Amino acid sequence: MNQAMLYALAAIAMWASVATLSALTHALPPFFVAGVGLMLGSLLTVRRIADWKVPPKNFANGVYGIFGFYFFLFNAYRLAPVMDATVLSYVWPLLMVLLSPLLVPGTRLGANHILGSLIGFAGAALIVTGGKLSLSMAALPGYLMALGAAVVWATYSLFTRRLPATSDNAVGGYCFASGLLALGLHFATEPAAHPSAIQWLMIAVLGLLPMGAAFLCWNRAMQLGDPRQTGALGNATPLLSTLMLVASGQAALNGSAALAIAMIVGGAALGTLPAERLLPNWLRA
Repeated sequence: MNQAMLYALAAIAMWASVATLSALTHALPPFFVAGVGLMLGSLLTVRRIADWKVPPKNFANGVYGIFGFYFFLFNAYRLAPVMDATVLSYVWPLLMVLLSPLLVPGTRLGANHILGSLIGFAGAALIVTGGKLSLSMAALPGYLMALGAAVVWATYSLFTRRLPATSDNAVGGYCFASGLLALGLHFATEPAAHPSAIQWLMIAVLGLLPMGAAFLCWNRAMQLGDPRQTGALGNATPLLSTLMLVASGQAALNGSAALAIAMIVGGAALGTLPAERLLPNWLRA
């Protein structure tokens, strides 16, 4: 496993912890949690604040990705059932793979990338829903918001690879600006928040890990790695999230979990395997 994949897995593991870590913050306004968390996450690189100065395109892409993802996702949760919105937002790994030839020069798709991503997404959807998903036309605006979140994260990730490389510390600036925007939305649209001491602690952990260090790792993964392979790994997020919930006693595996796990692992393996390894020697010439 190469270095880029290790960074991607580190980011995915931290994002997977959100469901477990945020159990005590669900009652708080979401943009308040995101705003405070992102600003705390920016502190990880504040000692290298000079690195926050990057070309305008890089900065715009960073804020577009981080703030845009939370904006669409939280509105999706407001307008549609959370389970349905979660499944649709997990289209982002599939979109990363499918859009990579359009947004990253020199990238081509093999059948294994497409098939692996489709299998992985199907497994991700299965483990989130337990095989039960009922979409309603009344929640269409929420579904579109969830798909918007997926599009934003996929394109942000691919543009990170396409734009000139910058220091990972620049991500702190993206988080700080995104946090300010999220807090602005909180004060404009949400009721006042009054966190308890334990809720402040959880917000701090969320800020330093999933909303801070994870973005740094993901930025490094996108700059170093193959976006097709990184995208395929993204399908492991709901799997790890479910396993963490089970380990913490907040959830139990249902009958469809074994199949879902096999699909996610198999899809990720297929999607990250170089296409030439799938061909017999006499077809490689």
